[in-house]
Amino acid sequence: MTPSPLVRTLLQPLGLLYGTLMRLRTTFYEYRLLRSRRLPGTVISVGNLTVGGTGKTPMVLWIAERLAAEGHRPAILTRGYRGLGRGDGNGEETADEVALLRKRLDGRAQFGVGKDRYKNGLALAKDGAEWFILDDGFQHLELQRDANIVLLDATDPFGGGGVLPAGRLREPRSGLARADIVIITRTSRAPALETIVRRFTKAPIFYGQTRPDGVLRVPSSEALPEGERRQYKFFSFCGIGNPAAFFADLENWDFSVVGRRSFPDHHRYSGAEIRDLEAEAAAAGANALICTEKDVFNLPTSLAPTLPIYACRIRLALNDENAFWTAVRAAVGRSQPVTQA
Repeated sequence: MTPSPLVRTLLQPLGLLYGTLMRLRTTFYEYRLLRSRRLPGTVISVGNLTVGGTGKTPMVLWIAERLAAEGHRPAILTRGYRGLGRGDGNGEETADEVALLRKRLDGRAQFGVGKDRYKNGLALAKDGAEWFILDDGFQHLELQRDANIVLLDATDPFGGGGVLPAGRLREPRSGLARADIVIITRTSRAPALETIVRRFTKAPIFYGQTRPDGVLRVPSSEALPEGERRQYKFFSFCGIGNPAAFFADLENWDFSVVGRRSFPDHHRYSGAEIRDLEAEAAAAGANALICTEKDVFNLPTSLAPTLPIYACRIRLALNDENAFWTAVRAAVGRSQPVTQA
């Protein structure tokens, strides 16, 4: 959540200090005063400038699926949220985003979850991994990358304008200079934002929008047909970084939504909270609940709702997928040395 104007003003000195430290940190890595290590393979980083959701997980999924379609088995390196979450059905404890990616990729990717992504990457390389996707990796300068993809949410690209803790920026906007590719999400056109981006980088700019990719019953994963979906009045809820974007998406996709409630990012729901949501939904005239696919992995393991709960599965639609992938390949080609025959 972006602080109020008064709080931002009070916190601005701390934000300036933090921003300065982040610039120094970047400079130290640039001049090799701090060590950056390389994995034995190709590393594609997906990240952003702000705290909160910009569409990183759908972007990671898109890249992993593209690599899998080309015959690769990519490795996804992610810290996970606060280390570990609940079980994902693979006999492991993992974060909600990782559980979602595992389910969607269904064995087409390997995973390294934990703070030491270099160590995890080396272990996966021994198992044959040659392509690594560094999830939420833009500020993870300890690991070298071949392509740096930065996502900006058009609805709030710079987190209120201030650096932490005065805003949601993890580093100043000047960090965009490290980007090889910029993707502006949640819109198809943002000329004013493009002008700002061009102050810091000449990297190619693409657009990505979330699209519905199915509505699934929880916990059965049974798909809700489009005709039946239009008969429902939904009460929406979520615990993600940008809840307003999810609620806006449902409206744009013509879901009939009669109420909504948001929780902190990665929120673990209790049985009592589900019962409260059902009561609130019934009072609003809803006959079903709907959440994001990520929320499913934070619902109670023993779920017996009185109202049906559905999850909206989404995908990322890029404005020019082939041009984007060509730009990724070009960035990789610039980063990796050409071996002489």
